[in-house]
Parts: sequence; C-alpha cells; structure tokens
Amino acid sequence: MSALPFDIAAASVQGREHARAGRNNQDALCLRVSEHGLVAVVADGCGSQPCSELGAQLGVRRLVQAAQQRLAEGERVDEGNFLPGLREDVLCLLGELRGELGRDAVGDFLFTLVGAVVTPSKTLIFSAGDGVWALNGEVHPLGPFPGNAPPYLAYAILGGADVPLTAQALVPTEDVHALMLGTDGVADLARLASARVPEKDEPVGPLSQLWTDDRYFTNPDALRRRLSLLNRESVRADFEARRVVRTPGLLPDDTTVVVLRRRMGRA
Repeated sequence: MSALPFDIAAASVQGREHARAGRNNQDALCLRVSEHGLVAVVADGCGSQPCSELGAQLGVRRLVQAAQQRLAEGERVDEGNFLPGLREDVLCLLGELRGELGRDAVGDFLFTLVGAVVTPSKTLIFSAGDGVWALNGEVHPLGPFPGNAPPYLAYAILGGADVPLTAQALVPTEDVHALMLGTDGVADLARLASARVPEKDEPVGPLSQLWTDDRYFTNPDALRRRLSLLNRESVRADFEARRVVRTPGLLPDDTTVVVLRRRMGRA
C-alpha cells in the first residue's frame, strides 16, 4: 500500500438523459494504490456508440495498470516519455481488440479520459478529450469541442487523428492539497450551485464541497449517495390542480468523479 497522505472519494451516477434513452452509464473510473504511488483515471464513452461503456472500462483499467507497471519499473512521471508510453500501452490494447474483433468493433471503444499519477515526489495530471479537473480549489474545464466531438485516443487505430495524452499539470506532491478528476458531467454539476436538491429545501451547493465536506471521506458511500440524490426524479401531488408533478433529476449526463484530499496534519 502507498504511504501517500491522501483520503479518497469516488463515485459515478447514470445521467438523466441516458436513463430516459435506455442507455447504460457510459462512464468508467479506476483507481489503484501501490507502494510506488496512486493512479486514478475517469473516462467517458462516446454516447453514439453501442458499446462505449465497455471501451471506457477497458481503457481506464489498462491505463491504470500500465502506469503502475511503469512506476514499478522506475519510470518517473516527469520524464518526457512517460505519457507517450502510456498512450502506446492503451493503443496496443485497442489494436489487439481490432485484430481479434475487426475494425468496426474499435469504433465502439471511443472514450475521453482525465487521469492523475501521484508519486511521493511528483503529481502528473493528464487528459485526452473533454472533462474537468481541479487542483487546490482551482477548477479547469476541458472542452467543449466543436460539434461536441472531442478527440479520442482510438482515432489513431482507425487511421484518423493522432490524439496525444496531454499533460495538464506537473507539480510537487507536497503542494497538492485537493485534487479532483471528473468526466464532463461534472461541468453540469458545477453549474448547479444555486439549484434546489430534489425533494429537499436546500441548495446543491458549490463544487468545492466535493473536497471540503468531511462526509465524503468518512463514509465511502456518501459521494455516490449524494450524486444519486441529485439525480432522483421528484414526484409530488398538486392537489389544487389535481395532478402529479414530476421534476427530473438535475444531472443530464453520466457524472463520474474522483477526489483526493490531503489528510489533516500530514505533510
């Protein structure tokens, strides 16, 4: 296990519009801690593809596994070949899938991603496509892209654009106090601060609560429950009008988030 001084909260919830359309939650997350460091990745499968949740799941797991392997072999996140090497690891998996399943199958494996590798000395935040990340309270949206068409790593396998893994930040780990990784559904969450929680007389609140509210780090299910509450359809009876009033959930898109917060009193 890692001795890194961080508490972790992570959760994913199906978007309102995905539920209405009968689609699965097409986001994915993977997080793995070892003696060499911590690797966390969130991904958003391309909603127009029938098996995009599978691509997102395979992508995050392969990337986290490959990053941990590279750390175990002594690679450093501040080396120039670290992210290109991770990209090749993921493309190798996609290339093998294409060889086994055919070219058309790779079209189902389009996904964006936002990730971080945290070692005792350095923290690297990276991405490919859209999403959201935040460091020490400063929020950084990624996208939107023209035509709502973010770049996907798998384009390289399909003979398209050569999409890189892009470094968003490289900082000393001692300077990391709160770190958040999110799919693009978190951008919707950020805009809901003044909205009312379904069936409750309280505001949703600012995005910063994800790393400032202790409950998300003391109860491992608290963050998932909160996201599920925000996306619950509210049903009430309007007796005066003699009708049932339905208020939809607040999150239209699948929403996935990983949050790291430095433990109090730990350097």
